[in-house]
Amino acid sequence: MTSDSIPPSYANQSRDHPVLAITMGDRNGVGPEIILKALSELKKNNPGVSFGILLLASRDAMQFYSQLSSSLSGPAFLSVKQDTYSWIYSGEHAYPSNMDDHPCPDPGEVLLVPCREPQEKIKPGSITAASGKLAMDAVAAGVNACRTGLADAVVTAPVSKEAIHMAGFRVPGHTEFLAQLTRTDAVGMMLVNRFMRIGLATIHIPLGEVAGALSTDLILSRLELYHRALRQDFGIANPCIAVLGLNPHAGDGGVLGSEEQELITPAIEVAKKRNMNIDGPWPADGFFGRRAFERTDLVFAMYHDQGLIPLKLAGFGSGVNVTVGLPIIRTSPDHGTAFSIAGKNLADPASMLAACKLALEMIERRDKSN
Repeated sequence: MTSDSIPPSYANQSRDHPVLAITMGDRNGVGPEIILKALSELKKNNPGVSFGILLLASRDAMQFYSQLSSSLSGPAFLSVKQDTYSWIYSGEHAYPSNMDDHPCPDPGEVLLVPCREPQEKIKPGSITAASGKLAMDAVAAGVNACRTGLADAVVTAPVSKEAIHMAGFRVPGHTEFLAQLTRTDAVGMMLVNRFMRIGLATIHIPLGEVAGALSTDLILSRLELYHRALRQDFGIANPCIAVLGLNPHAGDGGVLGSEEQELITPAIEVAKKRNMNIDGPWPADGFFGRRAFERTDLVFAMYHDQGLIPLKLAGFGSGVNVTVGLPIIRTSPDHGTAFSIAGKNLADPASMLAACKLALEMIERRDKSN
């Protein structure tokens, strides 16, 4: 899956507590605000916090957004143990050159690793190449922290696809960039909230290209990814996966489309022979309408909106995006940059908080399985 070795969990390192690497996201969006709010909540509600945090962010941005409200009071608990970091570039990705020897954040401590600051001013709600570059550099540094054993998981705040494209990054989004950075061939996008888990067959591609992108091999490989993640990261011994059809009424016996008969059902049959608990293909409207998701561990959708619309309708702002198949743990809020409310102190940190908590749960499960 990947050619690079990944260090063991935190229990086998020089520290005895987990560390989360949190990346700032687009500094003109709500990322810095939801991070500050989530960190405040973690500190307030968990006085005995047992994990440390590496915050990969613009110091200027964190200070800027902390001034939105006295309730955020970010700098009061942002520990900056080194005032300056030199940065090196590997291809188009920037890394702090002295990350290997910086102090490890203690339990309950947030260590800010300041990113290279662009010349332009912070402009909440604006889409700029500089903010896109800064956001992706932070992601690259977060991945690097996990790969070198400095952190056990990376939690990414939202980036703007338009801004990262303006900055020259030729990837559709976080998921594909993370796969590129870790040299991982097959990854999957899983969305999780308290109502359901959704796994996607195709991810960030235009709707008109979905049918042509599907194949029995692709569907089967994605099913195996999600099955393994449910066992490893969610502790479900025999996960039940429900597969949705692509077409209305799941093709209605071929009358409304042949993908179910030619591609999806053969993949399900092979998966069953491999002892996976899988059924379908189900018509998506009826499946969600009768709340069948309540009786399954994961719903496998054929394309982005087919799965994410019902998930966000059931619990918008509380979900978590998990990239499965990576050699590292990565979670993220289930929403975007929300430029329309950036800088107005209106962003809800619930999804960011949930992403941090799920990352910690995944670290613990992987550690126990090692």
